[in-house]
Amino acid sequence: MSPETIVEDITGLLEVWVAGWAGCRGYRTSTEGRFPTAFRADTSGEWEVFASEPTDAEFAFLAARTAQSPARVLTILTNNPARYTALAAQHGLNVTSDTQTMMIVDMETQDAEDPWLSDDDLRLHTYEEDGVHYAEVRSGDTIAASGRVFVVGDTAVFDKIITQPAFQRRGLGSFIMRALAAQAFGHDVQTGLLLASADGQKLYSHLGWSTIARVLMLSASHEGADLSLS
Repeated sequence: MSPETIVEDITGLLEVWVAGWAGCRGYRTSTEGRFPTAFRADTSGEWEVFASEPTDAEFAFLAARTAQSPARVLTILTNNPARYTALAAQHGLNVTSDTQTMMIVDMETQDAEDPWLSDDDLRLHTYEEDGVHYAEVRSGDTIAASGRVFVVGDTAVFDKIITQPAFQRRGLGSFIMRALAAQAFGHDVQTGLLLASADGQKLYSHLGWSTIARVLMLSASHEGADLSLS
């Protein structure tokens, strides 16, 4: 699926991302009607439902299901966040995160070569486990930066791109993305997808990624954390 096609099909985009994100984290997946779900066994111990531009009736159904447990989360992919913020208030849900975005890239624009580190104190470690490709930059026994990628069809889904505070502003986020892209090119990938935090959006835009939708996380509680990191 080309980037142009996947942008036109927001529902398809979300399904691919959920499959890749869940693959990266080993989550069990299912559906709630037509909407994909993932069981977050390592965090909330509850199901999270994902929906792109649901109708008012669909939102009411999903909100009612979400409200049954404070740990449940309803995540909305939308280009009209004000609408769903208002609907959430009507149905007793709180917006726990509204700063993330879904981003996409044509993988042909990404560097396919293994990157190299100019700092002799740092080392790159890559490996694959259960279909997930990992990249870590280490300083001795300390992990300075890390990330992972999982391939769904011809789409590479990137996840948990993290640089530790003591190692920030050294280009390690870009380095991890290049190292993961090099691994993803072992598959026939055409498109890259990820969820970006507010800070991450600057990095990915610099690397050629484009924002295609806002992401709202809703819950009956006031607790929540960005999917890109948590």
